[in-house]
Amino acid sequence: MDYEKEIARALLRIGAVKFCVEEPVTFVSGIRSPVYCDNRKFPFHPKEWHILIDAFAQKIKQEKVLFDVVAGVETSGIPHSSALAYLLQKPSVFIRKKAKEHGTKSRIEGGDVKDKTVLLLEDLVTTGASSLAVVQALREAGARVNDCAVIVTYGFEEAKKAFESSKVNLHVLTSFPTILREAKMVRQMSQKEKNSVES
Repeated sequence: MDYEKEIARALLRIGAVKFCVEEPVTFVSGIRSPVYCDNRKFPFHPKEWHILIDAFAQKIKQEKVLFDVVAGVETSGIPHSSALAYLLQKPSVFIRKKAKEHGTKSRIEGGDVKDKTVLLLEDLVTTGASSLAVVQALREAGARVNDCAVIVTYGFEEAKKAFESSKVNLHVLTSFPTILREAKMVRQMSQKEKNSVES
């Protein structure tokens, strides 16, 4: 199965991709984008979610990714990382964007990652800054983090260089160029909108 196209089509089928050329959305990174991808919609659509989790499992197997623990970032990464860990019968943790201010004040929840090899699972990568901040938090907790699996990437050169400099391999299921091609094929966007989004 061509998972790159299949995941792109699944995203379009469940309405996870919104084209907002007239009113771009602003990401955490500060980037103003004419397209928004909401991967949190997957769990509401079991058929497509199953395709997604299976794609992660196949990608990991094909690329021979070795790990002890699957980690997801709050909140959008948690359902996918938990489902993947369940499928693969691996331990699962999640990482808060910042440490709690009460209770144990921990940032990593679920178990001790010290001396463990952790696979980070992300829903979306733009510049890579937020993902690599989580990698740093895991490493500070004593984990080895060599790999990050992601549903969608924009394919920015900035992100590629950031992951390379942090010595983290990025495993991508699909990309925005693929999503745009599929959207055009199923007539979810016009050629004019596609040109605007690409630029």
